Amino acid sequence: MDLFEHEARDLFEKHDVPVPRGRVAADPAAAREAAASLGGPVVVKAQVKTGGRGKAGGVRVVHTADDAEQAADDILGMDIKGHTVHRVLVTEASEIAEEYYVSFLLDRAGRTFLAMASTEGGMEIEEVAATKPEALLRVPVNPRDGVDASAVAAAFPPDVREEAAEVVRKLWDVFVAEDATLVEVNPLARTTTGIVALDGKITLDDNADFRRPASFDDPHDGDPLEWSARQQGLNYVKLDGDIGVIGNGAGLVMSTLDVVAAAAAEAGARGPANFLDIGGGASAEVMVAGLSVILGDSQVRSVFVNVFGGITACDAVATGIVRSLEVLGDRATKPLVVRLDGNNVAEGRLILEQAAHPLVTVVATMDDAAREAAKLAIAEV
Repeated sequence: MDLFEHEARDLFEKHDVPVPRGRVAADPAAAREAAASLGGPVVVKAQVKTGGRGKAGGVRVVHTADDAEQAADDILGMDIKGHTVHRVLVTEASEIAEEYYVSFLLDRAGRTFLAMASTEGGMEIEEVAATKPEALLRVPVNPRDGVDASAVAAAFPPDVREEAAEVVRKLWDVFVAEDATLVEVNPLARTTTGIVALDGKITLDDNADFRRPASFDDPHDGDPLEWSARQQGLNYVKLDGDIGVIGNGAGLVMSTLDVVAAAAAEAGARGPANFLDIGGGASAEVMVAGLSVILGDSQVRSVFVNVFGGITACDAVATGIVRSLEVLGDRATKPLVVRLDGNNVAEGRLILEQAAHPLVTVVATMDDAAREAAKLAIAEV
């Protein structure tokens, strides 16, 4: 899970990484109040999980509380690369002498962690790596031994290395204590008051959510359907197609996406509209939740339910589908193509046949079911 800048800043402050004073504001009046409390020049920054904020006009340096209010009014509601700005971060402005870069990340290829540092802060690190690879220091980090902060700080000028090494150690503390897969500071600035993390990016490992006392989930973060699905414990990813997909097991769902994409290309449909894995259980409650999310997507024209009965038998899945349609009532308006196979498949198909719901079509094979779903998606246009 990627964090907003203000959330990263708060975690830095928690672990004594030097950061500028700042407050989050959700409206212009709150931004004015924040600027007045900070005093002096401030920076008003859009809070979105994407780069390019400055180029889009989402970062403003202002000198008065009135100007901060106006800047927030201009920035709030702005669209930056498809992300709507709902909050701004107001921080005290810093006099920057030099800008550096430092990060820790999970190095999957090397099966370890990696620290990176450069004096080319303020630039996109991908550009630095491509055009000036010699300017980017890479230091592998053994998780058992921890970081050699002095080795990482060697990337910086000699007169700031000791101070930079202390900041590097604290950033490693953030990385470990918060179960992160990425901690990035760009820029790590040399200012009149010392080394300061002016902008931060943190990605947390979702597998460690159970260890966190508070959730970073935000209804304004990303696609609203994905947020709604997360609240219901569903493994859902929004895609761009018009055929909803429900399956049990990530492998089966991935295979279903491929089959649906091929069938859609053949029929002239747009393809899969989502990834939705309901896991091993396909109770009525789970099916209601899954169908509610998928049918809430205005792009969906048909739904393909592809289930292989294992621990949860096909008759239980079929019962869940029938009950979920009863619960959804008038909210269920799109045709469903259901393919069942595996444990108790005959019983499951019989349950659906006897229910005779007008929206449900039972198809025996995955390929044929995908073709039927694609055909129905076209018919619904």
